[in-house]
Amino acid sequence: MPAKLNIAFFGSSLVSAYWNGAATYYRGLIRCLAERGHRITFYEPDAFERQQHRDMADPDWAEVVVYPAHVQSEVLAMLERARAADLVVKASGVGVYDELLEAAVLNLQSAKTIVVFWDVDAPATLERIHQNASDPFLKLIPRYDLVFTYGGGPPVVKAYTAAGARQCIPIYNALDPTTHHPVARDPRFEAHLGFLGNRLPDREKRVEEFFLRAASLLPQKKFLFGGNGLQDKPLPPNVNYVGHVYTRDHNAFNCTPSAVLNVNRESMARFGFSPPTRVFEAAGAGACLISDYWQGIQQFLEPDVEVLLANNGDEVAGHLQQLTPERAHDIGQAALRRVLAEHTYAHRAEQVEQILSIKASGRRPKDPLKVNQRLVTSSVT
Repeated sequence: MPAKLNIAFFGSSLVSAYWNGAATYYRGLIRCLAERGHRITFYEPDAFERQQHRDMADPDWAEVVVYPAHVQSEVLAMLERARAADLVVKASGVGVYDELLEAAVLNLQSAKTIVVFWDVDAPATLERIHQNASDPFLKLIPRYDLVFTYGGGPPVVKAYTAAGARQCIPIYNALDPTTHHPVARDPRFEAHLGFLGNRLPDREKRVEEFFLRAASLLPQKKFLFGGNGLQDKPLPPNVNYVGHVYTRDHNAFNCTPSAVLNVNRESMARFGFSPPTRVFEAAGAGACLISDYWQGIQQFLEPDVEVLLANNGDEVAGHLQQLTPERAHDIGQAALRRVLAEHTYAHRAEQVEQILSIKASGRRPKDPLKVNQRLVTSSVT
């Protein structure tokens, strides 16, 4: 495999974060891989009104190819176009012709072409195949050269290995400091606590517990709610719902409230080791982050120093009552220092590059998790 790769990446969308939580992850990783000399073509369907809600132009660090969403021949044409790639990636959750793509990318596998399944929602994928033994993807897992996941740690690695994966390695979310960083406060987002997240069945009860219960316990404080799909949800009077917040406003959203809240989806909290992009976006903005507790968070941020943890809405309310501006500032700055030192997409791109180099050489790490942890915390020069 050449040192500089021609990469074909089939994903949901690079240019639109509309109903597309993986956008920040894709952008950070792909830009940093491009900066290391790799050439990336990102294939995405024209689906779910994402092209009508683009929040970035085509970047100069990747070629974006948008194909018709519901024309199978167009999907097959994209696959044929990707045949010359050194690395072909099929991401989970493309949203259109996923089963076709999961099988068809394996036809591009060769002595010169590595094919990777990149799972951006491993808990959902694993639950799907565990609930349905006839799911066609289950038989395909052993055929992929590698499985990357953006979270999940030991439980996900164990589950994918049990399903026959040759090798499964988490490539965690991270910070892109060129897009997420401290900015001036914005009066639109003034609040004591802000939460940003789309309405999802897998998270709704947890949002009600950690955010809305905290709001009901502290009627004198202001709460800020941003995201899609919440127009018809009853909210306490002290909650300001601002609807969809475009990526360009995420920094201001994170920098303005006294603190911001992370609430993992139920499945991700159960698997643990799954920091969402929001964690690193908030830390990168120097925000004081309050997060629901999940196993493995200590690997990314130190509790009570770089992040405040809560097990329920009462504990979220307790943190807010005790939080002073000085302590919020100290926690935010500590988190910012930590993620810049250990958890940027430059770190993750170096990790991906080293794993692919090991794979191409025919070597295999004895313990993928130990190798993963070493590369996660390696310095980027």
